[in-house]
Amino acid sequence: MSQPLLSELERVVGAAASAQGFVVEGLQLLSHRIPVTLQVRVQRADGSDINLDECAGLSGPLDAALDDSGLLPGAYVLEISSPGIGEELHSERDFRSFRGFPVEVLHHNAKDAEQRSEGLLLERDEDAVHLNIRGRPKRIARCDVIKVRLITPSQDN
Repeated sequence: MSQPLLSELERVVGAAASAQGFVVEGLQLLSHRIPVTLQVRVQRADGSDINLDECAGLSGPLDAALDDSGLLPGAYVLEISSPGIGEELHSERDFRSFRGFPVEVLHHNAKDAEQRSEGLLLERDEDAVHLNIRGRPKRIARCDVIKVRLITPSQDN
């Protein structure tokens, strides 16, 4: 999907969510699914998580805004969720809140192949994500990071 389409979707969805007292924390368009799926992560404007009933209640206004925009012609699935545990970490707030938690980092290695690293999140700074892997620090350049997500630690960690 094109970046202009994603930016426009974020604008439309963000305005509709804001009118309901919510903030969009992330948006992902899965164009490989049939029908296309738009995943929207939202939370309350005060930064707290929303519950299932609030997600369901937000579905109508977001769906109406998307239909009015004409950005997604044809059928699509709208998934609304909270950026709670088990989700990817995106914002600086996420990385601060989950310091010391077990994470999995999907990243490119020196040969540009995808690699997974599991460890405890130490921090994310301007240049890198820092992990503690069995007592040893590991630095992964931010430009190589594909995604960071919370996990349940494996038995050998």
